[in-house]
Amino acid sequence: MASLSSIKNNSSIQRTIFVVVPLMHLAGIVGLQLSLSESLFKALVPFHLLSSLVLLLIFHENWNRSAVIFCVFTYLVGFSVEALGVHTGVIFGHYHYGETLGTKLIDIPLTIGINWLALIYSTGIVMEKIKGNSFFKLIIAAAAIVGIDVLIEPVAIRLDFWSWENGWIPLQNYLAWYIVAFGLLAFFHFSNFIKQNRLAPLFLLCQVAFFLAHNLLFLLK
Repeated sequence: MASLSSIKNNSSIQRTIFVVVPLMHLAGIVGLQLSLSESLFKALVPFHLLSSLVLLLIFHENWNRSAVIFCVFTYLVGFSVEALGVHTGVIFGHYHYGETLGTKLIDIPLTIGINWLALIYSTGIVMEKIKGNSFFKLIIAAAAIVGIDVLIEPVAIRLDFWSWENGWIPLQNYLAWYIVAFGLLAFFHFSNFIKQNRLAPLFLLCQVAFFLAHNLLFLLK
């Protein structure tokens, strides 16, 4: 079996992955919008989240203990804040998860930690390219993640990722997203590992395009 290093440094494999990631997102847009294929593609959402994260992390440069700790910690924090959010309503407001995100533990999809990790990691990689001091970078990057959540929310509700009590999204949700994202991005920024990943900007762009496209198509419907 080829090592991760050989995979990410093989130009042919690299080009293939850089084509596959946008195509996966494009297929998700089309498949989830068509009534004939919606149920199939909703069942594939957990696989899409996991495979996207695996491909993303393959391109991480120079794994070390700090990088592994960051990934594990971010997954656990993401899962934990969602668990506290669902069971108390204190963090994000009152909401509950549907079936689309897959297998649950204590009513929380295991994939939700994957979503947090992928967003924080990819945004963190892009954040490192911003000129300015650390605090400025963190402010901008956390705001970007909240902006992505603004795009995610209507789509998540329509596709049964989760639903909100009384059908409306409280401002508290976005404030909590900002605080959690800021903290995790700070952990990313100050962790002792190289913040380089050639796939991360493309992955983040695909995420934005995916949810933006769904929002526009839902409006047209």
